[in-house]
Amino acid sequence: MNFLRRRLSDSSFVANLPNGYMMDLQRPDSSPSSPVSPAMERKHLQPLQPLHSSSASSSIFSSISSAMKQNTQAAAGLMDHSAGPTPSVAQKPKILLVVDDVHMDWAKYFQGKKVNGEFDIRVEQAKFSELNLAAYVMGGCMVDMQVMRNGTKVVRSFKPDFVLIRQHAYSMALGEDFRSLIIGLQYGGIPTVNSLYSIYNFCSKPWVFSQLIKIFNSLGPEKFPLVEQTFFPSHKQMLATPNFPVVVKLGHAHAGMGKVKVENQHDFRDMASIVAMAKTYATTEPFIDSKYDIRIQKIGSNYKAYMRTSISGNWKANTGSAMLEQIAMTERYRLWADACAEMFGGLDICAVKAVHSKDGKDYIIEVMDSSMPLIGEHIEEDRQLIADLVVSKMTQLVITAGSTPSPLRPWRCSVLITHHMHFLSGGPRQPQGSQPPRTSAPPQQRLSPQGQQPQSPQSTSPQQQRSPGSPQQVRSATGASPVQASKAGAFPPQQPRPPAQGWAPSHKSQSLTNSFSVSESSQRGNATEDEAKAETIRNLRKSFASLFSD
Repeated sequence: MNFLRRRLSDSSFVANLPNGYMMDLQRPDSSPSSPVSPAMERKHLQPLQPLHSSSASSSIFSSISSAMKQNTQAAAGLMDHSAGPTPSVAQKPKILLVVDDVHMDWAKYFQGKKVNGEFDIRVEQAKFSELNLAAYVMGGCMVDMQVMRNGTKVVRSFKPDFVLIRQHAYSMALGEDFRSLIIGLQYGGIPTVNSLYSIYNFCSKPWVFSQLIKIFNSLGPEKFPLVEQTFFPSHKQMLATPNFPVVVKLGHAHAGMGKVKVENQHDFRDMASIVAMAKTYATTEPFIDSKYDIRIQKIGSNYKAYMRTSISGNWKANTGSAMLEQIAMTERYRLWADACAEMFGGLDICAVKAVHSKDGKDYIIEVMDSSMPLIGEHIEEDRQLIADLVVSKMTQLVITAGSTPSPLRPWRCSVLITHHMHFLSGGPRQPQGSQPPRTSAPPQQRLSPQGQQPQSPQSTSPQQQRSPGSPQQVRSATGASPVQASKAGAFPPQQPRPPAQGWAPSHKSQSLTNSFSVSESSQRGNATEDEAKAETIRNLRKSFASLFSD
């Protein structure tokens, strides 16, 4: 007892005590000379407060919280400084490339619109034939545009943030093949409407028709009436055909081009020779004496249905004069559009074409993508719907890019929490090179038949396995603090000192320190401060051990 009083009278020793290590050795009604029994002296001592006192715990946790806040702010500052965009870069307008005919001015439909309410939209419009590009792994896609505006040649180079494709990328009838530009945009990772994957797949009509066959097999002929079509890879297989008349379609073409009505076998042989000269594939389907054509279009979540009747008497309703009117959207038509909109990963813009025969039956013959022509009295409304769809897609990309969390900040906080919890528990710190501590919550354990909760082998650290008398195991086994366990003789009073230098909380903290480029001087300063606190706790335990051993 006199030894403990001498230690407490030492001002340097008391100054080094952490907050909360207070002992009430002398009460107001007692004096050093009054005879007090050793049992009463032990009763007046307050050594259990450091680990269980609310004031001490709140003080220590407040220091830990401030330290964690400073480290988190420092980490966030380093990350924001290295990877965060500057305000000037963030306010640059988003560049939208519209691939369409020059007679259609898309800039007016995006005027006044903003991406995510903060980015303006700069519209660049050109045809495929006026574009060239170069795509890089790290640099994205650089587009070169050469257009004629009011008789003046305009040359520009830019990196588009988004592309709206309203033109066919491939047409055998016009001799236009811009699939290499589609590949370049895909190589540069440029988002588009429709997707580049679907646009590339739409460069072959038999390939698209094969997707319609899958839908037909899934839904059945009643819900999805698909026309019977035959595919010939070349003219060599065109030896015989079923009932005439038939419609022969050569290669990949649009707007009724490459379609011929064949009445008999002799004409069919002549068509086979033309297919041989064209060096392409061909398809045949039975001719349907139609009453009118049906077109169901889908732009985002907007649906419209049209009926087109030929006036000139041509068997092609899209050739010559025709009367067009909007009809009611039925659930049957909606099913067609929704089913076709799911092909190739999803079509934001599509249209289904069908033929209604004079006997009252419907036959689906084709599906179109974002390059479909707009028809009817609501063309302006449809263009506005397309513009709103594009802005919505661009906004989703901005939100997705801005909400991606950094993997470094959670790791930093978990390492700090683990390190300070080791300090509070008084347990030995892990030596360098040992297994990193588990930060996840342990699984729920069942109580044993005796009512005690067994310790999970997964939650046992290597130090606890090697040291049966460690404070952590004594606390879990007896339910008492290390001081109480020492009083009961659960473990020897003298505790082995952990290595003072060269220790680290875990490999994760070392890698994070390197990634945040923290200087070595700051690391030594933090280690020195932790060593001083650990030395103070060890001295206090020695004092208690010497007192109780007496």
